[in-house]
Amino acid sequence: MSRPILEVIALDAEDAVAAQAGGADRLELVTDMAADGLTPTPATFAAVRDAVDIPVRVMLRATDGFAAGGAKALEALCADARVLHAEGAEEFVLGFLTDDGRADLAAVAALVDAIGPESRWTFHRAIDRAADRDALRKQLADQPGLDTYLTAGSASGVDDGLTTLVAEAARGDEPGYEPRIMAGGGLKLKHVPALKAAGIAAFHIGSAARPAGWASPVDAGAVRVWREAVAD
Repeated sequence: MSRPILEVIALDAEDAVAAQAGGADRLELVTDMAADGLTPTPATFAAVRDAVDIPVRVMLRATDGFAAGGAKALEALCADARVLHAEGAEEFVLGFLTDDGRADLAAVAALVDAIGPESRWTFHRAIDRAADRDALRKQLADQPGLDTYLTAGSASGVDDGLTTLVAEAARGDEPGYEPRIMAGGGLKLKHVPALKAAGIAAFHIGSAARPAGWASPVDAGAVRVWREAVAD
């Protein structure tokens, strides 16, 4: 098995440098954690890009929640995505649901077109709010570039979703289950052994990298504890 991935949420270049120093393998770059993470500015991406040499996945999300909004909102988000791609972003995080809890294929397809089929991307925790997780995976099975699902297994977090994550990890050879499972959302160190035993080898942390709270920067020491915990 390849080295497990530890992804850390970063808000700026300072966070990015600390996360890399602590052993992060990848960053999820966002802004406005009060809204659970929105699209950062191109300037912020450029600063992070120049500060570290680990991959950066850029959030594409304009408002809190998992609805893409109307046509104008989606058009604006696609424009942002194109600008970020032109700045050098090659990896992204996105995901939208329709009112009935299905994957919003029109919104996803528009953004995938904006970032280009060569870009890799994560479908984020919208899966944890889906009406039917299995159906959503099958809806998205043919989307180019989709290589990861960021999921807690439950809308309420890994404490409640652990059984679901373990069960889904066992279905990796089925259509729609090929993308990597990245466990995140209320993830705790106590969950790591069971997740690793199930074959899950990607982990996502946000507040766990900031023991002093979201108003404080990423702490390299806290990241290092997680890097050691998820290592083979």
